[in-house]
Parts: sequence; C-alpha cells; structure tokens
Amino acid sequence: MVQIAVFGYGTVGSGVVEVLEKNKDMITKKAGTEIEVKYVLDLRDFPGDPIQEKVVHDVNVILEDPQISIICETMGGNEPAYTFSKKALLAGKSVCTSNKELVANHGPELLMLARENKCNYLFEASVGGGIPIIRPINYSLTAEKIDAITGILNGTTNYILTKMDREGADFEDVLKEAQDKGYAERNPEADVEGYDACRKIAILSSLMCGKNVKFEDIYTEGITKITAADFAYARQMDKSVKLLAMSKDYGEGYFAAVFPCMISREHPLYNVNDVFNAIFVHSNMLGDSMYYGKGAGKLPTASAVVSDVIDCARHLGRTVMCFWDEEDVKLIHKDDVERRFFVRVDETKTSPEAVEKVFGQTQILRVEGLTDEFGFVTPVMAEKTFEEKADILGGIITRIRMEE
Repeated sequence: MVQIAVFGYGTVGSGVVEVLEKNKDMITKKAGTEIEVKYVLDLRDFPGDPIQEKVVHDVNVILEDPQISIICETMGGNEPAYTFSKKALLAGKSVCTSNKELVANHGPELLMLARENKCNYLFEASVGGGIPIIRPINYSLTAEKIDAITGILNGTTNYILTKMDREGADFEDVLKEAQDKGYAERNPEADVEGYDACRKIAILSSLMCGKNVKFEDIYTEGITKITAADFAYARQMDKSVKLLAMSKDYGEGYFAAVFPCMISREHPLYNVNDVFNAIFVHSNMLGDSMYYGKGAGKLPTASAVVSDVIDCARHLGRTVMCFWDEEDVKLIHKDDVERRFFVRVDETKTSPEAVEKVFGQTQILRVEGLTDEFGFVTPVMAEKTFEEKADILGGIITRIRMEE
C-alpha cells in the first residue's frame, strides 16, 4: 500500500479524493498497489465530511511521517505551496501538483530537488487541466524535435470569445454572463489579461527547449480590447478570433507570446470553442498532433493529478526524467517576428488611398452597419515595421495579429 497526503481540500483537492475513491479498483490495478489518502492538510475543518478524520492543520505531521511517500499539492499560489513542496522533496516525498503558478516560478529548482532526493515532481495538471500534454512531451515525443506549440490554454477567455463570435455581443456583456455562470472569477484579470495562459505556455516552452523560459519574459496581451466589430470583420473573411499562446523555434532562438489572433477556418484550433482547450504541437518527424479536452474543472484536473500519483507509485525510489534545466532562455523579441495584421481604420482620419501609399496595395474591407471606418490586411512584415507604418498612417482603431 502507498499512503499519500493532499495539501488543500478545495476544488481540485476534494476532486483528487473523489477520483481515488470512485476509481479505486482500477487505480489499484494500474498502480500495482493500493493508494490510500492518510492526511488532508487544510486550515479549515470539514464537519460532516468523511474526510474530517484525516484533516490535519500542521504540515509537519505529514512531512515527518515516514509512511507518506506521495503528496498532492492542490493549494494554488506560490506560498506556502513552494515552501511545503520544497520540504516534501527534501524529505524524499514525491509531489504531484496542479499549481501552474508554482511550476512556472520554481519548476527547474523543484525538479532538481526531486532528482537529488530520488523522488518525483510531476505537474501534468498544471497545463490543460485534464488534457494530457506534459506526459506526451516527456514520454511519447521524446524521439521528436518539437519546434512549435500553439494552444488555446484558457477556458474562460475561449468561452467569452466563442459567445462574442456566435452572438455578436460585446466583451463586457459576455464577461458578466460568464461570471454569473461561474466560468469567470469575480476578479477575472488573470484570465482576460492572458496571465494564466502565459504561465502555461512558459511551462510548455521550457519542456520544448529543455531550458527555462521565464513567464515574465513572454509578451502577453489579453482580450479586453476585442469587440463585436472585430468579429464582424473576421466573419466576412471566414475567420475567427482566438486567444493563442504560442512558442516557436526559429533556429536562431525561441519566440513565445500570448495574444488574440485571427485564424482561418482551416486552422486546427478554429473549432475549439466554449470552455474547451487544445494544444497543437508540431515536431520534425511526426508533424502535427493535437491534444483536446476540458482544460479546467474539478474532476478533469483532479484526474490529471491522480495520473501523476499513479506514475509516482510505479516509480518509488526512482526519478522520472524531465528535461528542464535552470539555464534561462533569451527569447526573440516580438518586434522581430514577421506576420500579417488585420487593421481597422477611422475613415474620418485617414483614407484607403493613404493605406495603399503606406502599406502597399491591399484589399479594403467594409462591414454593413459600421460607418466611418474600414479594415484591411497587411502583407507579411516584422512587427516593428508594422508599428512604424502604423504611426505614419494614423487613424488606426485596432489591430489584430493573424496566425496562418
């Protein structure tokens, strides 16, 4: 029997206990041994819940118990999760986490501690919730050179953009509806400003290149400036707008970013809608592969944590290799990356003739009901070049990058 502890009995933590109970027989068979929750660490008590008899308030009770070999860290946030995880690994106890903030901040250090103490630090649930993506990169694609990862990594923003596309609604109205339905937090900043997706692509980028990609260095832009008018133009071009997190190997360096993009109907991520997430991977031998499913939620995320618990139970006393070194990667600046841009222009301040003079010949787009403005798509150019030309043109309402 393997005895484990759960740090934090919130949404994911309670889900971990539920998954272990509901799928007990199958988990025992796949792990090769029975897995039992001995402790749950939480500041609160849970009277009436069967788990109450296992609740402790002092982390040292768990850290000093030699029978505990695996810990599920589902507390969230950087502290005290970082301190508790570090102490657990130093004690030779494996840690399985859903905490993207902690993994993005301290992943290389915690992985090194796990190696030094012959245990594991696993984090399948930190990116994509229940979607398997960490294990495929670490195991299934080890013979591949991965050169690009593009994903829809946040269900809240994808739900909002899907509703805006389908209903022609504005951002603020859909955000309020998402909050009322529980899809968005009361303070939605981490989601709608792209910070959540940024931490996730930082983790995937680090695994892709085997070195450390700091989330602070990733250019991040959210969806708060996307409007119903932008979708009207997108529909006219048979496209949609998605918040994409991306990482690409350009040979001379890596580029990572999070921002809204217009994508065509042919793009693999076009039909990823509502609260679903997807990660699109390109590698040199396999080519394209995609991983799709529910990127959040109690049971999908808990299921991913338990899959890591099973992996740890199979490898007691041995470290599962994960290639993520502490050396920081210097990223290519967004100004040097080339792409096309969709642009909306205030016709009272500039003209189609001026657009042609500055950007060259391009198709002018107009949408019924949108007066005193027009749109156009630029040729492929570096972002720095676009910004310079945009300053010369003037009258720009908005621009959205295009992902081919």
